[in-house]
Amino acid sequence: MLEEFLTQFFRAWVVGGAICVIGQLLFDVAHLTPAHTMSLMVSAGSILGILGLYPLLVDFAGMGAMLPISSFGNTLVDGASSGLDSQGFIGIFSGMLQPVSTGVTAAVLFGFAAALLAKPKS
Repeated sequence: MLEEFLTQFFRAWVVGGAICVIGQLLFDVAHLTPAHTMSLMVSAGSILGILGLYPLLVDFAGMGAMLPISSFGNTLVDGASSGLDSQGFIGIFSGMLQPVSTGVTAAVLFGFAAALLAKPKS
């Protein structure tokens, strides 16, 4: 039991760390902005999801693959695929937003609350 937990913990740590290292290298070596890096990571997660590789990575690493921003792209692809299956072409768009709507709404609301409580620089 403990050995299984430690193995899963180690896998999550290695895979999550590797994804973060890739992002940091994009900052430091390629001199990309945070917006460019985030877009690349989301796009990479989407492409890996389309190819069916990201779910395998999640099965292997658990939260180490689910926590980084690359899993957002995979979640968009999953939602679009299930929307296509259930509602046809228009389901691509509604299905894509359904699994991520709670997180996006929370980010907007917490960002707004933080802007009200703090004094943002202009």
